[in-house]
Amino acid sequence: MRLNRFLAAAGVGSRRHCDELIVAGRVTINGKVCTDFSARPTPRDHVKVDGKLVHAGPVLTIMLHKPAGFVSTRKDVHASDPIFDLLPRKFSRLFNIGRLDAQTEGLILLTNDGDLAQRLTHPSYKIDKEYEVTVSRVWDPALAPKLSEGIFLDGKRARIEQLHSRGPKRLRVVLRQGINRQIRRMFQEVGHEVKRLVRIRIGNLWLGDLPRGHWRLLTKRELRSLEGRAPASPRSASRELRPPS
Repeated sequence: MRLNRFLAAAGVGSRRHCDELIVAGRVTINGKVCTDFSARPTPRDHVKVDGKLVHAGPVLTIMLHKPAGFVSTRKDVHASDPIFDLLPRKFSRLFNIGRLDAQTEGLILLTNDGDLAQRLTHPSYKIDKEYEVTVSRVWDPALAPKLSEGIFLDGKRARIEQLHSRGPKRLRVVLRQGINRQIRRMFQEVGHEVKRLVRIRIGNLWLGDLPRGHWRLLTKRELRSLEGRAPASPRSASRELRPPS
């Protein structure tokens, strides 16, 4: 296992973050600084980050149905409800792939697999993310082209790839970007406040009927689908649900 993947499996962070640590000389193997990306630590080696010993565990990926009010980070010391409080301590080394803002619900993945995190977050892979959107007043379909053509946010053209009405105030939208609070801000620009936002799909992986606040392991089939090797469906997932612990 290459050094950056070893660090990711130890819960240090995403592969990109681990690469940055290696380049910065913050990683040592058996007491010596290692900036060699091709290094492959063995079980006998002592690998440290900033002087702290780290151990690689088995590669693990779970999905969590994030409730509203929880934040998707460990770094905010002022946050009272991080998503990691919904998980058992044995998952303390996992890190989240991407984020959902505090009031957004739905599917979020946590892993120690840096390669998977890279695939799902790097813009070049263009992974679809699907959301259910509830707006505060009856939706005007004439506004859809503006959202599809794009609205400038933070100096970038923010676009919605697909938009389908599901009722007078309910829609389904698909994104391939990750601009901060993109859906809420885009709808606000066309005069519609988002009252509820739920992510229901990442790539071929569906949230399904996983209850809010619960988690479960991904199946091998689902992992293959995220790697682009096999299809998945909303009904293909294991129904072994796990409550917060």
